[in-house]
Amino acid sequence: MATRTHGPATTSTWAAPSGKPPLTSRIMRATWRGLPAKRHDVGWEPGLTVPAADGSPLVTDHYFPRAEGEFPTLLVRSPYGRGLPWSPMYGVLFAEQGFHVVLQSCRGTGGSGGEFDLWRNEAADGRATVSWLREQPWFNGSLGTVGPSYLGYVQWALATDPPPELKAMVVQVGLHDPHALFHANGALNLETALAVGAGMTYQHRGMAPFVKATLRLQRRLGEATTAQPLRGAHVAALGGEVPWLDEVMTHPDAEDAYWDGASTGEVAERHGVPTSLITGWHDALADQTFEQYDRLRRAGCETSLLVGPWTHTSALQQGWPEVFAESLAWLRAHLYGDPSGLRPTRVRVHLGGANVGGGGVDEWRDMEDWPPAAVAGPWFATAGKDLTRQAPAGSAPLVSFRYDPGDPTPSLGGPLLSRTAGSRDNRTLEARDDVLTFTSPPLTEPLDVLGPVSARLSVSTDTGHADVFTRLCDVDPQGRSVNICDGLGRLTTDGQEASDVTVPMSRTAHRFAVGHRVRWQISGGAHPRFARNPGNGQSPVDATAFVPVRITLHAGSALVLAAPEGGSGPGSAANG
Repeated sequence: MATRTHGPATTSTWAAPSGKPPLTSRIMRATWRGLPAKRHDVGWEPGLTVPAADGSPLVTDHYFPRAEGEFPTLLVRSPYGRGLPWSPMYGVLFAEQGFHVVLQSCRGTGGSGGEFDLWRNEAADGRATVSWLREQPWFNGSLGTVGPSYLGYVQWALATDPPPELKAMVVQVGLHDPHALFHANGALNLETALAVGAGMTYQHRGMAPFVKATLRLQRRLGEATTAQPLRGAHVAALGGEVPWLDEVMTHPDAEDAYWDGASTGEVAERHGVPTSLITGWHDALADQTFEQYDRLRRAGCETSLLVGPWTHTSALQQGWPEVFAESLAWLRAHLYGDPSGLRPTRVRVHLGGANVGGGGVDEWRDMEDWPPAAVAGPWFATAGKDLTRQAPAGSAPLVSFRYDPGDPTPSLGGPLLSRTAGSRDNRTLEARDDVLTFTSPPLTEPLDVLGPVSARLSVSTDTGHADVFTRLCDVDPQGRSVNICDGLGRLTTDGQEASDVTVPMSRTAHRFAVGHRVRWQISGGAHPRFARNPGNGQSPVDATAFVPVRITLHAGSALVLAAPEGGSGPGSAANG
């Protein structure tokens, strides 16, 4: 246990209040299975006021173990309120395991004073909270942070100037770059933007207002995402003005002064606080997690990475037993000096597709690093809609299709924030005239893909402006086509000349089983996940006219997969 390095004199005493955690939190706690046995009963000290640097009151709840002795502290700062699910997931569960937990509402949310301004106040407010902690008689000078999504962003914000007490971080399905949350390669992440708008506006007000807002957004999603122009169309769907949402939607350029100071990505390049990173293959923020892992490794920072078969939300639902166990082990290792719960390798990833044929046992890969050593292998599109390892000669046109923004290609599954995220059967989507598919022959041996996936495209258009959405799918012997990973690129072309563009398609760990086929899916968009490209060079947010575009794919276009060095077979695996 760390000794006190800051705060009041060791002679200070603290009389623990008698309050119990909220009944709703205790009820939810009782429903969870597969979690570690609790070590302590939990007390609750609600409604504390922490002064921000400018004096704004930050409302804070304190959970603590009902036991003698000193315990380290976890700081959890949230713009989504301090009730369900944060109270049981972080306040109760971690206090049971021997931590003081400080659960705080970010300014302008959950009763805290001031005005919420996406990302701009989190570093200063986090530092002010640590200053307040130093004055608490129960604070022993050992501090960790934990939390998902925007609760991950506030951790990175605190780490821009880390206090000396900060000994560990656990960033779960976390954010560090707000611009990348809202924009992808020049395209607006429209559905995600609206979901974030609803969450930030209503979740901190309580479960009932948030559920009502979510249902309203679902009912009016089509109206909000097909309006011409898009600017301001979210007001009815979200039940009112959300000024910051209009601003983030209308500033697509990451170099715009509007985004100055938004990204905390570079913090990881000089980071020294041991940091655990957790994500899912269909998490909307997975790429941000992989970016931070790369930066932390280059910086020589102690870090770990867990990637499960989860979406942004299911990581905290179906995946919670694994996520909580991983988080607890990391925090105990670095705040208690107890590494007994740590796994032996730095990286653990779930291998999708490995359980084909039954058995019911998922397969996980334990690795020393990510991505593993791999060979990037291109799979080429052909005029016959095949996918082959044989490189073509020349760059002749292969096939073309018409994308009509008035009848946009719909999005289906993938890395979203909504309940529609994840793997889906793509057969209905692939039957559309505006979707191309290129498919390999049935595999005669397993193919493992571990690492980054990308598309090298040679494309021409008749309007000069288009998006290209590209997706990797696994087709089983019955013809079911399931999405694995994807990406979208925005391009401009000159006349009928082909332009080359590389589209990143995130990362994966997936096994294509014997008898399955590799499929490459290409279309002109995925709506409403991404805002429609108007086809005329206008801003997707302000466009009032749309132009259909004919997109032609040329020979040499390839899907690039990372196969492990030494073959694509099963290799070493750890079953979990």
